Amino acid sequence: MTDTTSPGLAEAMPILARNEGVWEGWYRYYDAATGKLVDQHRSRLFCRLTRDGDAEYYHQTNHYFWEDGRTEVREFPARYENGRIWWDNELIKGWCATMQPDDFNRSSCLNWTRKNEPGIYLYEMIQIDDAARNRARTWQWFRDGVCYQRTLIDERLVSRDWRNWTNNAAPDN
Repeated sequence: MTDTTSPGLAEAMPILARNEGVWEGWYRYYDAATGKLVDQHRSRLFCRLTRDGDAEYYHQTNHYFWEDGRTEVREFPARYENGRIWWDNELIKGWCATMQPDDFNRSSCLNWTRKNEPGIYLYEMIQIDDAARNRARTWQWFRDGVCYQRTLIDERLVSRDWRNWTNNAAPDN
């Protein structure tokens, strides 16, 4: 039986709900010991809230574009439960929650493990601006308890209408 007195996904996680839409930006990976840039690529992310009956979901599809022409698409479906979203797919297992306290309602925190890389876990912080048009994300990668890499992601919202997005070309950013 569904608890109809509990808030739904958008009500329980309004910061996450403000991220719904199509985002474009850059992922930049840095070696934690040297600060050297080790990889970078453009991105387009589709962030969406969906419902199937009483169940609520967050689903993110990431499109990556490298300058040498390589591309990659990754799917990150997540279920909503008890005030968090939870991932458990072939790549990662983890969660996302609203940062507490955050007096300005701009921050979320994620934690996940990489299933195919034993000893690897990440923490991610996401900050979104008040207008929900720009966001910055930081990943801290740990291997056996030691931070070995950081990823900085800068993105801008290009459309709220993820349902009708048709441009599959690499972003111009």
